This record gives sequence, structure tokens and C-alpha cells, in this order.
Amino acid sequence: MAAHSDNLKYFVREIEKNDGRTLKLKQCYMGDVGCVVWDAAIVLAKYLETKQFYEPSSGVNLWPGSSVLELGAGTGVVGLMAATLGAQVTVTDLEDLQTLLRLNIQENQALISNGSITAKVLKWGDDVSEFLPPPQYILMADCIYYEQSTIPLVESLKLLSGPETCVICCYEQRTEGINPVVEKQFFELLQQNFSCEKIPSDKQDPEFSSPDIHILHIRKKVQIC
Repeated sequence: MAAHSDNLKYFVREIEKNDGRTLKLKQCYMGDVGCVVWDAAIVLAKYLETKQFYEPSSGVNLWPGSSVLELGAGTGVVGLMAATLGAQVTVTDLEDLQTLLRLNIQENQALISNGSITAKVLKWGDDVSEFLPPPQYILMADCIYYEQSTIPLVESLKLLSGPETCVICCYEQRTEGINPVVEKQFFELLQQNFSCEKIPSDKQDPEFSSPDIHILHIRKKVQIC
């Protein structure tokens, strides 16, 4: 069932921010993979609040004014977190998920003061010109799961990333079925043009982390002529 069904039922997942306020994300009882808040999305959202990005007591806050693009946003929790921290965010996903995505933006708008958030349609592999120039950050949570999307996803990352863009990728490592094959293919393709840095657990949120969920900083390799 697509997320725009008139008969769709919702249940709410709450994510508490470090400032005590709470993001409230509507999820679908029925729907595609984008209709629920996956664990990797929560881990990534909470990572954005860690002191390397955001520490009000020391004056560190890298998010205000930063341009952020989220791929495969699903319910929108990661992009919404960035927007509440002051970033200028565009969240993207397929057409069928726009209604749920925009509903969650509307429901959490009161938590966004200095930042902004807009939802747009983007299918990996399609034209990305409206999302250029390259953003400072590209966020993606649990986007490595579907064999047919591997090549289009990497191609989109190549087109969307500039020399200063930091892609923050969070994914749950799964060992069943075709998942290991898809993961291997994705990173083989990615590493042709990008370098990857794995973020250790002590730099992640102390509560919202897991040995099976990995956070990477991905950057385009410098091309030497």
C-alpha cells in the first residue's frame, strides 16, 4: 500500500532530542520500507547532536546555515533533526512517500526555528540539477538494501557531491539473504570515486548506537590530472 492511501493508519514514534524536546514521527501500519522509522535513522539523527557538530555550552554548532540534502528520507527523522539544529534541509524520496514525509514536517514544524526543511521527489539515477550546487552535507540512513538501486545511488552521489561535501551514511549491516552481496557491490562501486572513514562508537551518541549499525563519513577523492 502506498503512503498516500486515504485509509492509511498511523502510529507515532517519538525521538527525544538532547534539549528535551521531542520529534514525533508518524509511521504507517502498512506500506513500503520508507514508512517506518528504522534503527539506523535514529542512530544517525542522534549522531547529528553529538559534540563534534553541536555543543551549545562550548559554542560549537556547525549546523546553522549549512546546506543539507537527505537521500531516501522515509519518515524524515534525520532531516528533521538537522533542521531543528539550524540546517537548511531538503529531504528527498520517491513520489509515494511524499505525503507521509510532508505530514511529518508539518507535525514537527514548531521545533524548527533557525533552520528550514523542504520535501522533494528524487529517484536515484534521475536528473539532480535542481539539487545543485552540491550541499555541504548529504545524509543517508539505511539506503543500502536493494540490488537494483545500488548503481543509481552511487551515480547520484557522484553528481550531487562536490569537493567539500561530506556524505554521512548510516546503515545496519545485515547478514541474511542478498544483503551482504548488495553491501559489497555498493562499497566496491563507491570506493572508485570516494573515500570512507568509519566513525568509532565513542564518537556516536552513547545511548543510540549498536555494533551492527555503522556510521561513515564519505568524501569524493581528489582527482589528480
